Amino acid sequence: MSVTQVQVRLGSRSYAIEIGSGVLADGGRFVCSRGGVRHAVVVADENVESPHAMAVAESLAREDARVDLVVVEAGEGSKSVDMAAGLWQKLLDLGADRTTAVVAVGGGVIGDLSGFVAATYARGLDFFQIPTTLLAQVDSSVGGKVGINLPAAKNMVGAFWQPRGVLVDVATLGTLPDREYRSGLAEVVKYGVILDAELFGFLEASVAELNARDGETLIRTIERCCRLKADVVEQDERETSGLRAVLNYGHTFAHALEAVAGYGELLHGEAVAIGMECAARLAHGLGRIDDSFVERQRNLLRALRLPIAVPALGEDRLIAAMASDKKVAHGRLRFVLPTKLGHVELVSGVDERAVRGALVEE
Repeated sequence: MSVTQVQVRLGSRSYAIEIGSGVLADGGRFVCSRGGVRHAVVVADENVESPHAMAVAESLAREDARVDLVVVEAGEGSKSVDMAAGLWQKLLDLGADRTTAVVAVGGGVIGDLSGFVAATYARGLDFFQIPTTLLAQVDSSVGGKVGINLPAAKNMVGAFWQPRGVLVDVATLGTLPDREYRSGLAEVVKYGVILDAELFGFLEASVAELNARDGETLIRTIERCCRLKADVVEQDERETSGLRAVLNYGHTFAHALEAVAGYGELLHGEAVAIGMECAARLAHGLGRIDDSFVERQRNLLRALRLPIAVPALGEDRLIAAMASDKKVAHGRLRFVLPTKLGHVELVSGVDERAVRGALVEE
């Protein structure tokens, strides 16, 4: 299979996303060719320590870099203040300085946590993303958003810290549990809904290949998703113009679901799939989209075996959690809502009764 690249053009913070199959063993070359890294701290969780993180560490060692591998507990619970403090101390113990690079190998939790630690230790270390889950490959590894959770609010403490490079190996997806793989497919569907009706149609036509984890289909899909996100990030890197907010389609509902259920009970992509179903219901109830939009999105999510039913967590608790979302402005709920496939808008001042209605299955 071929190796393809997507360039994220951000002036002095520009970087490449390299996508291929079987490229993990080339991680050392990828990292060391982008800054002459002499000391690398590879951060991974217990699930990817072997073989993925070990393969990256060994490839870095072949480039004559000093390598330390730090392994943390798997799961959303590791995106915490305590875990970040532990990694800061670990970097200090390892003699890390501003010439050290942090290399995140794993899913979105590892990327977010490691990136936040890299952004804050010694006022900023070079940072590389080697995502091994589909969700991280198409979304969280691209764009420079890093952070940790507070007990009642997801991603509330963080920074914008662009990686020096992102290396995507679709072969790693072969080791993912089915639930984790499908979690990533939710973010793939999101890109089609918000930015690219043609991509949405490609996904509808490629359900069998996606369910079978076909390598060529995945490379094409990941490349397109990364290009779409890069286009948005290039125009609104720090989410100041509102353009980047379109990437949060379904996420106001999703973050509330994750927080109320308890982090880790719902995978992020599962919550996003449910959140997109709720957002479509809300948009339909507000007269922004027709029945066919709701049905096409619902049918694709179901075909990719993603959940769409809202769990019984209590409407009042979910509404309260949404009120603490970062997208709330002046106490008013804001949602990213579609007008047609491939286009969404940020809508402010949505009536709470309409939101409650979207939480109830039609």
